[in-house]
Amino acid sequence: MVYSQNWDLDSIFPGGIQSPQLADKYTTIQEQIKDFAQKVTTYNLSEDQQFNQLADLADLAQSIGAGLGTVNIFVNGLLSTDYGNSIYTPHLTKIGQLWVDFTNPLNQFQKVLRQFDDDTFAKIQKHERLAPIAFYLNELRDEAQRLLDDQTESLINKFALDGQNAWSQHYDTISASLKMTYTDANQQKHEISSGQALNMLDGEPNNNVRADIMKNYEAMWGQSENLTADTLNHLAGFRITNQRAHHYQDHLEQPLKMNRMKKETLDAMWSVVDRNKDMFKPYFDRKKSLLGLQEFGWQDQVAPITHIGDYHPKNISYDDAAKFIIENFAKFSPKMADFAKMAFENPWIESENRPNKQPGGYMESVPDLHESRIFLTYTGSVNDAATIAHELGHAFHSYQLTDLPFWRDAYAMNVAETASTFAELIVADANVQAAKTDAEKIVLLDAKMTNPIAMFLNIRARFLFEDAFYQERQKGIVLPERLNTLMDQAQKEAFADTLDTRHPHFWSSKLHFFIDSVPFYNFPYTFGYLFSAGIYAQAKAQGSDFEEQYIALLRDTANMTSEELAMKHLNVDLTQPEFWQSGADLVKKDIDEFLKLSEPFVKQTNAGMKIWEW
Repeated sequence: MVYSQNWDLDSIFPGGIQSPQLADKYTTIQEQIKDFAQKVTTYNLSEDQQFNQLADLADLAQSIGAGLGTVNIFVNGLLSTDYGNSIYTPHLTKIGQLWVDFTNPLNQFQKVLRQFDDDTFAKIQKHERLAPIAFYLNELRDEAQRLLDDQTESLINKFALDGQNAWSQHYDTISASLKMTYTDANQQKHEISSGQALNMLDGEPNNNVRADIMKNYEAMWGQSENLTADTLNHLAGFRITNQRAHHYQDHLEQPLKMNRMKKETLDAMWSVVDRNKDMFKPYFDRKKSLLGLQEFGWQDQVAPITHIGDYHPKNISYDDAAKFIIENFAKFSPKMADFAKMAFENPWIESENRPNKQPGGYMESVPDLHESRIFLTYTGSVNDAATIAHELGHAFHSYQLTDLPFWRDAYAMNVAETASTFAELIVADANVQAAKTDAEKIVLLDAKMTNPIAMFLNIRARFLFEDAFYQERQKGIVLPERLNTLMDQAQKEAFADTLDTRHPHFWSSKLHFFIDSVPFYNFPYTFGYLFSAGIYAQAKAQGSDFEEQYIALLRDTANMTSEELAMKHLNVDLTQPEFWQSGADLVKKDIDEFLKLSEPFVKQTNAGMKIWEW
């Protein structure tokens, strides 16, 4: 089967950014928002004893939310494949304005919910049309106590367009304009974009080339540090002021609430991560030997082992990767396999490796069509195949909720990363199990380690940096030199001094620090990784009986807290370290196997046998 590597956006709105249907959708959403605002303002409980008008308001709000989600993925999808083109800026501004226009009456809707006494609200939650979204309605009602008066809320939302939202978009403008040069193995110089450089850092096999890219990448972001520092400071400043106005006690309270998790859960997770970080030291030492490095730098932590013994890994074609994913999904869930096949065939995936694409990858739902779109850049590596599986996991999660109301699709980011990481684990494990020789298994185990390195060490460093930065930002502007120091300290602590050279400007180069919609964007990834590891262990133990249990868990992700979800479907307490340790134990098992299998090859190297050819 030959699959297209370009996604289909025309089925959302034909004709690109000038699509008449897109323009019509903007108009429809505007009219719906006006209608919603009018009906919320005039809502009267005494005339709605059966709560049908309230249910109508909830339906209309969800229709508006779905429409905004649909236009957002369409415009951002076009932007992702034509990164930095200013033609899309007016549309991003328009979508932002529509969100502001919608937020004001939605705040009023929350205040309506707050006016009901507890007994009346209990009846509302049992209403036939409202029961499926009772948990979300309760969240809206609870958050209403933080809201300020309507005029002030409206003003804050309008300021956000040219404040927090604008600073986030400004970072994209900076990132898209950056270019750098590097020298390849043949001493030829090449100019590449920041996105291309990031992709090459993760996949370049030549030690010298990789080090040259890293040196120039760090320097490129260093030259832009004043711009990115201004952007980060002002984005964070707006957020801190907004949080204070809405009575949040500290900078972590809001992200924890958004992820529906307790501080005790976060602390338990990080305590296990810190307690287990030393297990990576022998892994890095061994990798340093296998790569033939004198020093082990930031760029080497996930560098691919491409030659060992007589084994020389080959690039995996996109079609072969798709086949492998579908086949191995089927071993755990035929429904996952059928879904993946549909996503490849339709096509919903943009994976072509070409210039002018946004770095990274993502999945976004298309709510009006009950579909998804996946964006990434496929270069043929094992890790790229795992990335496809990761994003398909996200999409499968969303697909399981298409028969439920839109607000039941509003699952938090931490559990969103669960389905994606579960899918990625399936493919990574299948790769290792399919290895025909020890050398091949070493290479594949090393590729599999990319995820735990990120989740235990890289994400931990991001959290430590961001936590320190927000504490200092409350006292004033944090200068670039201090940001570099905070990042370097965070990397030293998180990586337990295993890196000889680090990436002080990581705060500047990492998009996740500049996302406006989600504060502390990073820690949910570690949650999702370790949570999915527990789910994966149960899946292997239960075999084919696990599929329906897994789908039931996914369908509940926007219907309860993280702790309730884990207790109901896994019978575990997330505030205790035992569950998180079980995920760390799985990583330790892979490290031990990697060390055992690779030891003979290290001895060969020490005996003077040449393993590497660059």
